[in-house]
Amino acid sequence: MLPEDFLKRMQDQLGEEYNAYLQSLERPRAVALRLNPLKGKFPDNLPFVGENVPWEPMGRYYDPDSRPGLHPYHEAGVYYLQEASAMSAVALLDPQPGERVCDLCAAPGGKTTQIAGRMGGEGFLLTNEINPKRAKILSRNIERMGVANSLVTNEHPQRLAERLPGYFDRVLIDAPCSGEGMFRKEEAAVTDWSEETVQMCARRQAEILHSGAAMVRPGGRLVYSTCTFAPAENEETIERFLKEHPDFEPETVAAPWFTPAGPGQFRMWPHKLLGEGHFGAVLRRKGEGAPQGSGGAGEKLSPLWQQFAGEMEIKLPEGKAVSFGQSLYWAPVDMPDLRGFKVLRPGLELGLLKKDRFEPAHALALWLKDCTTVQDYGWDSQQIRDYMSGNVVKSPQKGWCLVTVDGFSLGWGKGDGQILKNHYPKGLRRVQ
Repeated sequence: MLPEDFLKRMQDQLGEEYNAYLQSLERPRAVALRLNPLKGKFPDNLPFVGENVPWEPMGRYYDPDSRPGLHPYHEAGVYYLQEASAMSAVALLDPQPGERVCDLCAAPGGKTTQIAGRMGGEGFLLTNEINPKRAKILSRNIERMGVANSLVTNEHPQRLAERLPGYFDRVLIDAPCSGEGMFRKEEAAVTDWSEETVQMCARRQAEILHSGAAMVRPGGRLVYSTCTFAPAENEETIERFLKEHPDFEPETVAAPWFTPAGPGQFRMWPHKLLGEGHFGAVLRRKGEGAPQGSGGAGEKLSPLWQQFAGEMEIKLPEGKAVSFGQSLYWAPVDMPDLRGFKVLRPGLELGLLKKDRFEPAHALALWLKDCTTVQDYGWDSQQIRDYMSGNVVKSPQKGWCLVTVDGFSLGWGKGDGQILKNHYPKGLRRVQ
């Protein structure tokens, strides 16, 4: 049962299309996933992958009965389960390799990892989440998807704006909202809804937009998105923002899949496409100019890492070393000075620097496509089930070994010539 006040407003909004909207809610949801280009070539025989999502080249609809979240490829970061309409925001953002990009409200990581895939490992991606628990989920998903050029922060947007004015080519604000577009997907969104919630969200969105705008360089792009139908959180929010920020203007972009909702604004209606409700607005900061500020200095790479990388023939992309305690990270060149930030993940975690040895991180394994010593198993093999359960597996390899599933990196093992000692993280292990 949907709230009566909500239905009345939707009838006013949609007019003749109102019944079509109600009928769309009775149909089964279209579920989708997004292939991860950072993992390389995809197998041709994924049994659960169906038609393409029109606005996302890596997006695919899938059979909900196939449960791809339980497949080993999911843990290898081969794909991300993501609602199809939610992929629209990054399609509008259109990030490019080598740019500086910020995802200001990034958890749980669907849009962030979508951005990372389009950037192809080149440039700098700052991903932020103000909620500490959700920030940890964001960090884990960035790790799973093999993203190397991302900084994960747990900050208030205003603090980032104060420290990083004009720093980014593109900023995405997927703002917290009343969630009306997810009513069919999430029952909690229905029970939590009220007109007061809509107005509260609109006030919070205005604050986040103000902070995000400060971080965009002249000539840069700001994309605002929500998963709600409420005009107060969408068109009216953008109208107020443009009045208060005359240095921004709507930007015209080609988006033939979506319904125009004003200059530079689009709606995704569930009765017009295979997906849930969404809204997106594309804004441009007037003028032209390069991003402001520069990245902080890096450190010297540890000889322990250099020895390990040499033996395993690992070549890192352009970047700089950053250490946190015993942990060694490889950060993008444009990553700024981190002092004062709440940082969860400053780039790609390489591993731990122990007293006399280097222990590689799970994140490094998921980022790698190949190295000197690899043990590959099929996705439906007993060995891969044993490995993901934390058991030892048979292997002729010696020393550190990258374990892969059908060529996709999954984790580390350490062999003695007969078996691999399991280094798959305990928190990810499955009970057979």
